[in-house]
Amino acid sequence: MDYSKLSFGAPAAERDINKGLAEYFVESEAFLRVMRGEKSIIIGNRGSGKSAIFKIIAEREKRAGRTIIELSPEDYSYEMFSAVMKKEKEGSWAKQGAYAASWKYILFVTIMKEITGGCGLKKGPAAHIFKYLNANFSGHQGNPIDLLLSYLKRFERLKIGTYEVAFQARELEKLYKLEDINSLIPDVINLCKQKKVMVLIDELDRGWDSSEDAKAFVSGLFQAAIKINEYTPDLRVLISLRKELYDNIPVLYEDAQKYRDIIEYIQWDEESLLNMVTKRIKYSLPELNKDSIEEFWDAVFAETLDYRGAKSFNYMVDRTLYRPREIIQFCTETSEIAKEFSSWPINYNVISKAEIKYSEERTKDIAAEYRFQYPGLLEVFEVFRGLPYNFDRNALELLCLKITLKECGVGEAESWCYGQSYDFLIDVLWRVGFLRAQAVGGVKAIRRSGSIYLGSHQISNLNLNNISRFHVHPMFRAFLGMKESRK
Repeated sequence: MDYSKLSFGAPAAERDINKGLAEYFVESEAFLRVMRGEKSIIIGNRGSGKSAIFKIIAEREKRAGRTIIELSPEDYSYEMFSAVMKKEKEGSWAKQGAYAASWKYILFVTIMKEITGGCGLKKGPAAHIFKYLNANFSGHQGNPIDLLLSYLKRFERLKIGTYEVAFQARELEKLYKLEDINSLIPDVINLCKQKKVMVLIDELDRGWDSSEDAKAFVSGLFQAAIKINEYTPDLRVLISLRKELYDNIPVLYEDAQKYRDIIEYIQWDEESLLNMVTKRIKYSLPELNKDSIEEFWDAVFAETLDYRGAKSFNYMVDRTLYRPREIIQFCTETSEIAKEFSSWPINYNVISKAEIKYSEERTKDIAAEYRFQYPGLLEVFEVFRGLPYNFDRNALELLCLKITLKECGVGEAESWCYGQSYDFLIDVLWRVGFLRAQAVGGVKAIRRSGSIYLGSHQISNLNLNNISRFHVHPMFRAFLGMKESRK
C-alpha cells in the first residue's frame, strides 16, 4: 500500500472543494434539509461543516443551470460600519430595522444586476430592471457592502438631521418600504421563475467585533433574508453563522421561536465522523478493498492502541468536540508523522506525538473562538496547567472560587469572571467544552461504551448541580501537561 498518497483533505471547505470535497462529502440529514429548501439558516460551531454545505450546494446548483451569488468574507468589515455610524448611546437611533431594510435593498439590487447581466436585448421585466440599474448604478464597481453602507447613511442623515418631523417621517417610510425598487420586485420574481437564483452568505464571523453595529448587521440580514425567502421558492437566500455569535446577539436568540422552523443546527456524532473520515481514506487510497467503514479505518490506524487497549478511533474522536475540522486536523497530524517514519498502521506512539501539537492548537483555537463572550479564556485554562485532570465537585468548586476571588491571575478574563460564583465559572467551562461531567441517572444512556464522562457537545442541557465528578476534556490535557490523579 502506497500510504504517501493518503490525504484527509483540507480543514477549510474553500480549499477542500478543489481537493475532492465533492467526492467524499457526507450528505447528512441537515444538508438534505437545506438542499430541499426546508431550512435557510445554518447554525453551527466553528469547524462543524457549514461552509462545506454551502460549497456543495453552490456546485450542484451551478451544474443545474441556476444562478448562484456568493458574498465572500472579505466583503464584510464591521469596523468600517462602527467608524461611520454613530453609536446609539451618543443619541443615534435603534439600528436593526435600518440594517434590515438596507440589506433587503442591497440583496435585491445585487440579484437584479446578476439576472440582467450580459449584452442581450432586454425585454419585459428585464428591461424595467435594466433601466433602473442603468439610471442609478451605471459604472458602479463597488461591492454590495459599499451599497449597504450608502443606504444606511441615508437613514442616518434623516435620523440625526434637523428636518421637519413630518418630512422626516415620510422619507424614513420610503426607505423602510424600499420605495426606490418596490415596483421592480414583481419583475425580479418573474425573472427568477425563468432561472432560479440562490444567494449564499457565509463566514459572517470574519472580522466580528461584537459591536453594536456588528449585531445590527447580522440581525438585520437575518430579517431581510427571511422576508425575501417569503416571495417565491425560486429565489432563496441562505445564511450560515457560528453558534457562539448567534448566542451573542440577543435579538436573534430571544426571537428563536419565530425562526425555529427555518434554522438548521449542525451536529455530529461518532458514527457520522467515522463515516466522514473513512470516505476520505477511500478516496485517497482507491486500491483499498474493504467491506465496512471500520475496515477502512483499521487499514490506516491500528485497531487497538497500547494505551489501555483503547480503540484507536475512540481515542482520537474522544479528543474532539465532535467537529469535522478537529478529527481531520488530528488525522492529518498523525499521518504526516507516520509518513515521515514509515510507521503503518498508525499506532499509539505516533498518535501521542501528534497529540502534543494538536492539543496546543485546539486549546488556543477554542479560547480564540470565544474571545468576545469570554476574553482571556486561555488565561483561565492556564490555571489548570500541571494539575490532575479529574476533580471531585469540592475540588473544582474551590479552584473556580480562587479564580473568581482574584487569587489566580487571569488577565483579560477578569472582566467577566471576577466576582462571579464558582457555579457560573463551572458552567462556562462546561459550555465551551473544557470540562466534561460524569454521566449519572438518565444521561448514562447517552455515553459511549467505556466512557463515563459527557461534554456539552454530546448533551446540551445538563443540570451540573447534580454532578459530583468532572474532568478536563482530553483535547486540552496534553498542552496543559495534565495527568491522571493517583487517588
